Amino acid sequence: MARQRTSNQPPVELTEAEWTIMKVVWEKQPCAAGTVQDILAESKGWAYSTVKTTMDRMVAKGLLRITRIRNLQLFSAKISDAEAKKGEFRKMLKRAFDGALTPMMQFLIEHGHFSTEQLSQLRQLMDKAGKKRR
Repeated sequence: MARQRTSNQPPVELTEAEWTIMKVVWEKQPCAAGTVQDILAESKGWAYSTVKTTMDRMVAKGLLRITRIRNLQLFSAKISDAEAKKGEFRKMLKRAFDGALTPMMQFLIEHGHFSTEQLSQLRQLMDKAGKKRR
């Protein structure tokens, strides 16, 4: 199971390849690199060596952990999908909106083409968040 990072650790930022691999690992963990490669072979066409090298680098970066059973290596996530999404969101917010949430929300509302139902759901989420802060 992925463990929550502490607040003094930098936000997680994944490359496109790492996102692709993490999605498989989150779903199939613990799993071998061959399992990940088999799943991604049709959509990505990645060779085993590409997947294994990337996964080994992800271990070094603290994104994955390895459990060894004899000569089999099983990979598991060291980060949760929420941590990865949080890092991706922070990166986008910083890059596109100088880290400011209000201009981002204004942009989404003005350019998001939300349905009435989606706007209602957003309103409910905002009301719920406001109540938690009180």
